[in-house]
Order: sequence, then C-alpha cells, then structure tokens
Amino acid sequence: MLIGMSTNHVRIVEVGARDGLQNEKTLLPADVKIALIDRLSSTGLKTIEATSFVSPKWVPQLADAAEVFQGIRKLPGVSYPVLVPNEQGYERARAVGVSEIAIFTAASEAFNRKNINASIDESIERFLPVMVRAKQDGVKVRGYVSTVLGCPYQGEVPVHEVVRVARRLHEVGCYEVSLGDTIGIGTPAKARAMLKAVAQEVPMSALAVHFHDTYGQALANILACLEEGVRVVDSAVSGTGGCPYAKGATGNVASEDVVYMLHGLGMETGIDLDILVATGAWLAGQLHKETASRVTRARTAA
Repeated sequence: MLIGMSTNHVRIVEVGARDGLQNEKTLLPADVKIALIDRLSSTGLKTIEATSFVSPKWVPQLADAAEVFQGIRKLPGVSYPVLVPNEQGYERARAVGVSEIAIFTAASEAFNRKNINASIDESIERFLPVMVRAKQDGVKVRGYVSTVLGCPYQGEVPVHEVVRVARRLHEVGCYEVSLGDTIGIGTPAKARAMLKAVAQEVPMSALAVHFHDTYGQALANILACLEEGVRVVDSAVSGTGGCPYAKGATGNVASEDVVYMLHGLGMETGIDLDILVATGAWLAGQLHKETASRVTRARTAA
C-alpha cells in the first residue's frame, strides 16, 4: 500500500463521455454516447461524468446533453455528474433530474480570459448563485481548477494561485476539487509540490488529480500524487479528448492505463479492467481512430 492515507482504494472519475468527447473532432450521435456511458457503468466505475449543459454554440459536441442524460441507465451507487457553466445550465440539468454537478475555473488569469472572458474571481462569483441553489436542492458540487501546472498563454502559473483558487472552490461548497494539468506539461516533482501546497489549505480527502498526457508524463504524475496521499484520479476511457486552447495538447490520461497501474501497485479500484479495455476499443472504433490507451493497444493487438 502506498503511504499517505490509510486506504488503498482509489476512486476513478471517468470523464471520457464529457471532457473527452467535447474535444473530439468526430461528433457521436446521442445513442452512441448513451451506449458508451452504459458500457462504462458495467465496469464497476462509481463516478461517470455524463455530459455538459453548456451552450451548444460553444460545445456542439454536447448539444444533446438532456437527451443523453435522460437516456442512460443509472445504476444504484453510481454518480453521473454533469458540467454546468451558469444558472441557466443548472436549470437545464435539474430539469432532467441531475443530482450532481461540476463547475470550473482556472488558476491562470490569461486562460480564464481566453476561455470564458472573465477573471478568476469573476468566474467564481458567477458560480455563487449556482452554489446557493445546489445547496437548497441537495445537489453535490465538484470543482475543477485547470492550468494548475502551466498555461498556454501565460506559461508558468504560480502555485499560490492554484492554492488560492482551490481553497476558494472548497470554501464556497465544492465537496471535491479536481486539480487539472490541462495542457499536460507537468512533471512528477512539480505535480507533487503543487498537490502538497494545495493540501495544506484543502483536505487531501477533498482533492482529485486530472492529468493530460501531452508529454507522456500523466502516469508518473499520478504516481507522485498517490504517494502524497491523493485517492481520486480523473481519467478518460481510450484517452479521448485534448484541449482546444492548448497547441499540441493530447487527450486525458487513459482510464485503462491508470487502472492497470493501480492494480499493479496493489491498489483497489472496483473496476473490471477487461470490460474497460473492451469499452475503450469499442469507443476508438466509433471515433474512427486508434485508441490512445497503451493497455488497450497491447491487449487488442492482432
């Protein structure tokens, strides 16, 4: 068992159906997205991000959010959170029965300006009415902080800004804060130092890590953070996604590769790797591209 916490169970937050698909060039029809989430539900995953209730003008890939959320088979004990950008998105999500949402901001002022045309503080202010309503409605809220290890526009992102933003999201009511290396440039020492700094202000049990694999460092970064005690990891089946704002940014770290590593470390995930691999291979076929998962490539090679 790795040091840091008393548990060797790691919860995987599967983000492929949302963070992954929203940055894929191939637009999948709603029935395929529903089939993907239903397949993921059968793997033993406990948290599967389903979709995003953002404006279809900005993210046409997820214009069918309501249809997808209503169509998926919701297993007991499994959470199906959705991303919401504002009160309007919250209302749309609630109208179809969503009971967990995610909100997002960045640790980089430049990235926030380019991405949502607001400062960091303005972006958080925008979410406050959503937080109030979520609390009234008994809806759980997860927070995302992007660009925690670097920004495509301003370069270095000061660690104290990451700490400040993560602390603020936790203060306003996010039960969990996911720390995202959006452009995938982080290395293990930097990832470890960033997590340690944040964990001085936000309990480790309320933190998650979210690494993209642009420079091939995601698994190493996750291992460094596991050694510090983090026990929640975001990943995307088949390594789908990317970042439209980051040149050369590849997808999220592949769920199959993360689970293979965790099981090899003697960690528990509750996930059936064989079903996950089959799901990743199926999704790659739907997207007409080779899977980004090394494990799935190895296990499905002819």
